[in-house]
Amino acid sequence: MPFTVLLVDDEPLVRAGLRAVLEAQPDIEVVGEAADGAAVLPLVNRLRPDVVAMDVRMPLMDGIEATRLVLRTVPTPPKILVVTTFENDEYVYEALRAGADGFLLKRARPAEIVHAVRLVAEGESLLFPAAVRRLAAEYGTTEARAALDRAALTDREAEVLRLMARGLSNAEIAAGLTVGIETVKTHVSSILAKLGARDRTQAVIAAYESGFVAPS
Repeated sequence: MPFTVLLVDDEPLVRAGLRAVLEAQPDIEVVGEAADGAAVLPLVNRLRPDVVAMDVRMPLMDGIEATRLVLRTVPTPPKILVVTTFENDEYVYEALRAGADGFLLKRARPAEIVHAVRLVAEGESLLFPAAVRRLAAEYGTTEARAALDRAALTDREAEVLRLMARGLSNAEIAAGLTVGIETVKTHVSSILAKLGARDRTQAVIAAYESGFVAPS
């Protein structure tokens, strides 16, 4: 079955460009479009896409609030890929904090767009650019550091979290540590539980905000 995608952007030309790129792939199907975040929840409930490609700046409801709404109300929510013009936009960082799963620049090449959708749909690695890592580090708080200390990660879990923060997939982490992929999945699940994180993105944000991992 192909990955299904909902496109959300207030610029028709952007939606048309994304649709053309994605529908050229045999494993990706665009199932709908929206011009504003306010239309996202009804479309997600009706179309059940695997991925929502979400602009962050829209007139009625921005992508941050639309992300929160979907994740709060949909029992099995889609992956959310933030699509934006500027990589150092604080809106992008807030969208990731709200629960978005990845990040894509509107000027990305077609191959990068396709790769981003596949990566987010599969859910085992991150699109977390250097600019957003720096923003997360700048927003670091004493509370974030205390929360990570309370998590009491084991040495191996700490190592896995550092590799997650570099954007490595479970398979890449397993190869680097010379362990089985199921072992890595167990570590990742434990890290998320200890940090109270919904997914990998949330765990990595916690790692940067706490200063556990420094932006490179």
